[in-house]
Amino acid sequence: MEPYRFTPGTVPLLVSMPHVGTHIPDGIAARMTPAALEVPDTDWHVDRLYDFLGELGAATIVATHSRYVIDLNRPPDGGLLYPGASNTELCPLTRFDQAPIYLDGPDGRSQAPSFTEIVGRTDEYWQPYHRRLASELAAMKAAHGIALLFDAHSIRSEVPRFFKGRLPDINLGTAGGMSADPAMAAAAIEAAAEAAMDSGGYTSILNGRFKGGYITRHYGHPRGNVHAIQLELSEITYMDEDPPFAFREDLANRVRPTLKRIVEAILGWAMEPVC
Repeated sequence: MEPYRFTPGTVPLLVSMPHVGTHIPDGIAARMTPAALEVPDTDWHVDRLYDFLGELGAATIVATHSRYVIDLNRPPDGGLLYPGASNTELCPLTRFDQAPIYLDGPDGRSQAPSFTEIVGRTDEYWQPYHRRLASELAAMKAAHGIALLFDAHSIRSEVPRFFKGRLPDINLGTAGGMSADPAMAAAAIEAAAEAAMDSGGYTSILNGRFKGGYITRHYGHPRGNVHAIQLELSEITYMDEDPPFAFREDLANRVRPTLKRIVEAILGWAMEPVC
């Protein structure tokens, strides 16, 4: 199986979905716990939720493999995204609930990947995704003079390992203002707030707990006219958060207009930049 699916677009917007994949190769799956094989920490159904991207002309890159195989939103050297906070690894060893992903072997040791295996997974799955990301952004900038990267994620509304209480519904991040022009970020958060009033009140925040992962931080270069923003969406807005993690069309139909409005806002900013 290819490490990603790519759909070309016509406007200077690339939407990345690095955690929506669920596939685990047999050789890796055989060493995982039954609970881990349910891939509970997937960004469930994000590709289905953003079904309006084609009509906007956006390009998309969608991961096919589970983040348990390799996390495409982590630096390839395994560096920490959030120093001082709980972090998951490039090839995660624990689920979000901190239970182990890998079984113990006959010798009682975890069957977690070795350094050599992690390097191999990086070459096979991480590098192709990022090569395509980089090449598409470069092509967009060459064609349009500007490139936008929208990194689409979702997470359970409550994950004590990472944050206290319930997460805001819409969590926008620009690496604390480093990965995108402030005017673009303002357009996004304003669109979220305006849409929330129309929809009955989704909560939103900019650069809160989730400021953007490796993808947002690495590819966003506002001075070079490449702007990256992450949206971490609370899963309670569109699905059942417990197994079997069912998609809720009734909920999705309520939140989609808000998501579309945010995407349209950043695209509108790019197509008609403020002088």
